[in-house]
Amino acid sequence: MSPAEHDLVEGDRVEVTVGAPAHGGHCVARIGGEHGHVVFVRHALPGERVTAEITELHRGYLRADAVTVHQASPDRVTPPCPYARPDACGGCDLQHVSPAAQLEWKTAVVRELLTRMGGLEDTLGVRVEPLPGGLLGWRTRIRYAVDAADRPGLLKHRSHEVVPIDRCRIAHPALQQLDVTARRWPDVSAIEAVASTGGDVTVSARDGSAPGESLLDETHGGDRALLDGSAHVREFAAGREWNVPAEGFWQIHPAAADTLVAAVLELLDPRPGESSWDLYGGAGLFAAALAERTGARTTVVESSPVGVAAARRNLADLSAEVVAAKVDVALARRRIAGPVDLVVLDPPRAGAGAKVVRALAAARPRAVAYVACDPAALARDVKTFTGLGWRVAELRAYDCFPMTQHVECVALLVPGR
Repeated sequence: MSPAEHDLVEGDRVEVTVGAPAHGGHCVARIGGEHGHVVFVRHALPGERVTAEITELHRGYLRADAVTVHQASPDRVTPPCPYARPDACGGCDLQHVSPAAQLEWKTAVVRELLTRMGGLEDTLGVRVEPLPGGLLGWRTRIRYAVDAADRPGLLKHRSHEVVPIDRCRIAHPALQQLDVTARRWPDVSAIEAVASTGGDVTVSARDGSAPGESLLDETHGGDRALLDGSAHVREFAAGREWNVPAEGFWQIHPAAADTLVAAVLELLDPRPGESSWDLYGGAGLFAAALAERTGARTTVVESSPVGVAAARRNLADLSAEVVAAKVDVALARRRIAGPVDLVVLDPPRAGAGAKVVRALAAARPRAVAYVACDPAALARDVKTFTGLGWRVAELRAYDCFPMTQHVECVALLVPGR
């Protein structure tokens, strides 16, 4: 750092020209020229000249919010939500970005990560594709935190501070119509609401949850009390009706489940008689599609008791086995063992990890469809796969989380170069 940069503290403001988007919902800028100190700026767009307010100082980089835009990008739009701004709700990263530019932003991030972290020389022309339904009103599951004054709201970016809101604009219309945000919630730490693709709506309260958990987290701590609706909801996907716990994992965009199943089937091209594994399988969405296509044994591995119960219930009519275990443990202890023809790998945001990837490579499937909700984790695991002699044959990416920095990818991995 220069002396001036070294003296910066939280709350200071600097004027910078904003560069390319980076993973995490911000753009990269530098203080003091192209070799200056890196600052990750939210609420900005590439090419803009902005005044950025420092929000965090770290060794080697800073974080900041664009509070004044001096030269605006032609891709800048007015956010449809009044809470999508600095020092307010942190749930949406890209409401200030036009719809087309959001797709370009995410495409650039996916390509950069797979090149820099994944070591790919060719990202196969991957582009982030939109899902039907538009950018608002898509989120079918939402979790409100409750502040010290018993008011529900959403969390600030990288903070435990609750921002009370009137409604969430990206939430499903059925969730926006609830009176959750108009009420006070004493002795409650979180409110969870679900609007399923089957038309069911449930509301539950939690006590004792960690306030810093992301709205995209798949599990939450604390005791759960059902307030309205049923403990189970109906979902429709892959040509089937699913009965899943309201608290269990399911894709939160109404079109995501069908979109991802279609991508996995197209990439894997399952053949009659081929065996398959659905790892981190949840309620068994991909397992059902594979079992129906192959007519052969399909194994689901899932560690969540809620997910295991849902998979066993929903796959009872198919030739499917559900193994209750962590994926790495199931592979290491041979709870499942090859030979296997096809694998669907759908890990949480942390990714599968080198141990799981090595075990899969050793099982020698014909192909692996890797469904990733974090392109950085996908890139790390792709690097492990390619180091073992595998290659990425095809890549897909989908905007399953409009207005946010999140993106879903599907990679087809096959052995041999």
